[in-house]
Amino acid sequence: MPKAVTGVFQRLGRAVAGFTLAQRTFAIIGIAAVLLGAIALVSWMSRPHMTPLFSGLSATDANTVVEQLRSAGVSYELTDGGGTVLVPEADVYNQRLTAAAAGIPSASSGGYTLLDEMGVTSSEFQQSVTYKRAIEGELAATIAALDGVSAASVQLAIPEESVFVSETVDPTASVFVETDGSTAVSADQVEAIVHLTSASVSGLKAENVAVIDQTGTTLSAVGTGTVGGVDQQSGEHEARVTAAVQQMLDAVVGAGNAKVSVVAEIDRSVSERLEETYTPAEGAPPLSEQTRTETSNGGDTDAGVLGPDNIAVPDGAGDGAYESTEETRNNVVNKLVESTTTPAGSITRQSVSVAVDADAATDITVAQLEDLVAAAAGIDPQRGDGLSVELVSFSQTDADAAQAALQSAKEAAEAERLSALTTALIIAAAIAVPLLAGVIAHLVRTRRRARKQDEFDSLFGERPPPLSELPAATDPFRTAQTALEQQAPTAVLEVTPPEPDPELERELNSEPAQVSLERRRAELDALTRSDPQRTAELMRSFLDDRAAV
Repeated sequence: MPKAVTGVFQRLGRAVAGFTLAQRTFAIIGIAAVLLGAIALVSWMSRPHMTPLFSGLSATDANTVVEQLRSAGVSYELTDGGGTVLVPEADVYNQRLTAAAAGIPSASSGGYTLLDEMGVTSSEFQQSVTYKRAIEGELAATIAALDGVSAASVQLAIPEESVFVSETVDPTASVFVETDGSTAVSADQVEAIVHLTSASVSGLKAENVAVIDQTGTTLSAVGTGTVGGVDQQSGEHEARVTAAVQQMLDAVVGAGNAKVSVVAEIDRSVSERLEETYTPAEGAPPLSEQTRTETSNGGDTDAGVLGPDNIAVPDGAGDGAYESTEETRNNVVNKLVESTTTPAGSITRQSVSVAVDADAATDITVAQLEDLVAAAAGIDPQRGDGLSVELVSFSQTDADAAQAALQSAKEAAEAERLSALTTALIIAAAIAVPLLAGVIAHLVRTRRRARKQDEFDSLFGERPPPLSELPAATDPFRTAQTALEQQAPTAVLEVTPPEPDPELERELNSEPAQVSLERRRAELDALTRSDPQRTAELMRSFLDDRAAV
């Protein structure tokens, strides 16, 4: 192994050996976290990307597809309750071709493919039924493609056309939709389903399409459409009027100082009116005109004698004149036929009652409140609408209870937030305190080591070379260690070092390194004899620091 690499490993080993227990623990935890993260990243990157093979499968088709994938040795995943099969992206096209060759998936509503299976010998009844089934299948497949709709079924009731029937019956349709458990069909989607179905069948009106879901909820009823039944229309009207009046009163007398109640009466009957109007054309004479003129002029004449068969035969004896005119005229008139159908749900009458807190309505009169409420609610006196506005004293019991409940909820939310904050702080402290303790211990140890090094340098001058580089006979550290092991003598020899001489210091500075080393050894020997206890403590701490490094 190269020397540089060996040196790096040696320095790394010495650095690790100098770690405290806390530092080693955190280092191990960090290395383990890095290794786990690397393993997870490699596992995630090596995982194949899964793509849907088929969606919206029935239980039978899903089982068949899974068996095929198992026999082919292809990994797969099931989602959406087993209705969607995921396979690796590299195998999706091959598996689709294999499934198509095996006739999978087999469950299908048919659609226009049913027409391909009809022969030339099919009867008219078979053709009409097959065509209706094809339309139902295509509509079901289209509706099932909507977001949130997992399956759909369409049933069409198309009356048979005949020239011998004077009155025809409008076609109707019923749509069943199955949604995911976590979603519901919105009002816009219901309206889209209704219009899609009505536009696909000739003569089918939007109000003749019924839509229900798997819970039995009627989303669109025949005759009423997507607006709902009479009760639903009544409730929506009452809620809309109540909200409008309440919003206006809150701005006038303040929030919580007025209570609005609206009751609407809805006509549940369906009426149809047919009206025919005849009017003459502009500038034309009346509808019928008849003229008859008869004129006779002349004296008395003999009517003649009776001839054979009692017929008078003139004999040419008299002379007279006769004129007759008859005229009849029929003129064209305009004809207007108007048919009006009134569905159920029209408002026949509504009554609005308003109670206002008397303490809050000090700057407004009852008449002014009645005018405001009548305008906001759309009161129609000709229809028989009723309006009642009264000033009363509101009870504060419910308001105090509501305020107390609101305050309790606020305190509970604050306590929960404080608990969550305390938990987060405890977790952060549990993580930060050991780290901070380790850093502080390392700083204290480093500062203590530096202080001891400064004391040693102040006593002995420059730091001596390593123990391995000093001769065994003249090694002052080994000598001091031996003296410590043999116990210091009981008699302490007090030696006062002489005051430094500037000229002597210049000579010492100019001395060779060997002479300077000998002099410092002598000084160390003198210090050892003068204060062996302090010298021993300094040497012990210095040896411990060198052993740690």
